[in-house]
Amino acid sequence: MTALLEIRDLHAFYGKSHVLNGVNLNVAKGEIVSLLGRNGVGRSTTVKAAMGQVDATGSILFKGEELIGLKAFQVAHKGLGYVPENRDIFPTLTVEQNLLLGQKKGKKSRWSFDDMYQMFPRLKERRHVAAGVLSGGEQQMLTLCRTLMGDPELIMIDEPTEGLAPKIIDLVAEYLKALQERGISILLVEQKLAIALEISQRVYVMGHGSIVFEGTPQQLRVDAAIRKEWLEV
Repeated sequence: MTALLEIRDLHAFYGKSHVLNGVNLNVAKGEIVSLLGRNGVGRSTTVKAAMGQVDATGSILFKGEELIGLKAFQVAHKGLGYVPENRDIFPTLTVEQNLLLGQKKGKKSRWSFDDMYQMFPRLKERRHVAAGVLSGGEQQMLTLCRTLMGDPELIMIDEPTEGLAPKIIDLVAEYLKALQERGISILLVEQKLAIALEISQRVYVMGHGSIVFEGTPQQLRVDAAIRKEWLEV
């Protein structure tokens, strides 16, 4: 499969700390790929580097175009979306105003307000409510929908299930699979192994700033040594 996103020999630093040590991964069109690992191993830094939020060296190709050196807004205009871990909503604006801010000027999106409200009926009920009073699950839905309003071809989602109740986590998994059916590719940064194994076509495991495993969910299920060394608490 032709890679939509291709990361090769990616290095990144925070001051003198060498955070990423030659990361290699790719996401093909129509795939859900999960990037797994414990906290602090460089997963979030990898997607932030792809989004132009962290200075990095190496190569990050999206649809064959190099992203290294571009600003975040330039990366977004090329069709790469990013849902940050902290959700990053505008709390004093309404749900509908937050969604409106996700639209790109001069570009017709395949996603509309009706699409968002059909996927997440709770957002429609609360569309005139300030986003800051939404629950954690509702804010996660809103952040995802705001990103979709920009019509990305691939979305990188950082820890979407963090702090959510188990029932909401199951809903998130269903929504991500629905996005895949609509033609959206997904790079999922996640700690919870169960959701990653359920919805992903391929998984990567990261440890100490580099990739230590690449394979299918089934291959990871049977590789007890990798799970024990790099994923279990």
